Amino acid sequence: MPDLPIPKDAAEAALFSECWDAVLSYADLCTSGSTAANQLAREAFALGIREARAAEDGSRHSVGRRASRLPRIPLMLTAVRTTAAAWEAQGQGHRLDPDLRLWLNSEKAARYTGPPLRRPVALRGLRDMQEPDAALLWLAEVEALPLRAVARRQGLDPAAATEELNQVRGLFRDRCHRNHLDTPMDAECRSYVRLLDAVTRSPVADTPEDLSRHLATCVECAEAAACLRLHGGGLPAALAGGVIGWGGLAYLERRRRAAEVRMAAGRPDTPDPDGDAPDAAASRARVRRGGLLLAAGVVSALALAVTLVPSGGGGDSSAQGGAPTGGSPVAGPAVSLSASPSAGVPGPSAPSASPDPSTGSPAPSASSDAGSSTTTDPDPEPQGTTSSTAGGTGEGVACTVSYDLVNQWPDGFQATVTVTTDRALSSWSVAWSFRDGQRVDQMWDAGFSQDGSRVTATAADYNRSVPAGGSLSFGFLASWQDRNTAPYDFSLDGLGCTAS
Repeated sequence: MPDLPIPKDAAEAALFSECWDAVLSYADLCTSGSTAANQLAREAFALGIREARAAEDGSRHSVGRRASRLPRIPLMLTAVRTTAAAWEAQGQGHRLDPDLRLWLNSEKAARYTGPPLRRPVALRGLRDMQEPDAALLWLAEVEALPLRAVARRQGLDPAAATEELNQVRGLFRDRCHRNHLDTPMDAECRSYVRLLDAVTRSPVADTPEDLSRHLATCVECAEAAACLRLHGGGLPAALAGGVIGWGGLAYLERRRRAAEVRMAAGRPDTPDPDGDAPDAAASRARVRRGGLLLAAGVVSALALAVTLVPSGGGGDSSAQGGAPTGGSPVAGPAVSLSASPSAGVPGPSAPSASPDPSTGSPAPSASSDAGSSTTTDPDPEPQGTTSSTAGGTGEGVACTVSYDLVNQWPDGFQATVTVTTDRALSSWSVAWSFRDGQRVDQMWDAGFSQDGSRVTATAADYNRSVPAGGSLSFGFLASWQDRNTAPYDFSLDGLGCTAS
């Protein structure tokens, strides 16, 4: 897991809180390993900040209207794509997913940087909308946030959010229809414009055979049809594929899986940094006491991590170029990004575990003996240090466990637990005890409960089954005070584990 960039001011903290998990999720799709994903995400985040500041400056100098721009999350995602293209041009393409490299060197990629009227209709349509409306559409359709959370983030009345979203969908359709009409096209495409508009307006209209054949061979008209057809559930894919480009549908699937994990854990509002969920509020309060702007980023780190559920390395080749793989309009006041004149690469956070050169994953920097339940040095553990293994009961051994302290900051930390089981599992429950009063705030790839110092993690729907000799893994965010020593007494389904 990555070191988190430290925001330089309140505006960057707000941007980080909203966008970092999405940036890292897409960067992970685009690269060949976690180390490269972290660096790509950090460089893209810095680029996105510069672009957002430039858009703010442009809007202040424009007359009568706000300069058009993408909302924050898709703006940052396109910055990832742009940074990846720069890597390829600078000879760092070996760090990217091979299928992405092929896409970057194809005509498909050129559409996103070529003449504006040739760019995908979804990208042009979203950019032409007022930013609060566009943000509402993206959060509800692509990020898959519950509408209640979207309404709260956008400053809307939850009771009216559904109607607002329907209106914004209609606005998006109108912008896409106008942009399709403005697209340079040949006589055959032009002859189908009115028919395409009529067919996609009706949820029950059949597509004429000749139009169907045309859509099967014309990329631009097929993209327009997907954006114009608001019924049938295809709008999220049209948005993700048209705005992000390569890996858009794989990214969409990741966000949906993340939303399912949050719902299964009973925390549907977790990604909303402005919400009033108890854990998020507590996290913000703790960091405010410490006076650190990094708080805003920490609150959203659950969504960052759940997007990194195991997915087999780089981007899904079936998702490249938008090919298939596998729900408000006025927001609250926007935070100006002009508070700081500099917008360089965000600095590193508190020291984290060093990467293991063989895997690219953070490696532990300290360990405790298996079976130990005694406390360590009475002096408080320095901020940012790690303890990576924990002991078990030593009786009825059913597993080995590795506990990795990935990152730590004042009052909070991020850790992962990996368990290797000796027997096949159809479901599982992993438990452990904390020594120093730590409290788990969020968890991904598992549900959790905590009773005093004892924490129990339970399988998610998609990772219940584990073969004999296989491993399961999950991560979490937690709070700490004074000390943060490693947990102990790990068990799998009630049977003790040994430290690996």
